[in-house]
Amino acid sequence: MGLATELLREFEPEIEVLELIPTDGGRFEVSVNGKLLFSKKQMGRHAEPGEVLRLVRQFVARERSL
Repeated sequence: MGLATELLREFEPEIEVLELIPTDGGRFEVSVNGKLLFSKKQMGRHAEPGEVLRLVRQFVARERSL
């Protein structure tokens, strides 16, 4: 299952639009509501399996509690 499918499955009520934009240079960044959650360039590594989903879960949980 791909990352987009996992995100949509878990966060369908919260996600209005999910957009995947391929870039050159192997950059991989994940932002939610303008907040950068993961950057391959900044971290110097690929995301571990489940890492992006975990980061989005944490972000959504914080947003819900506000």
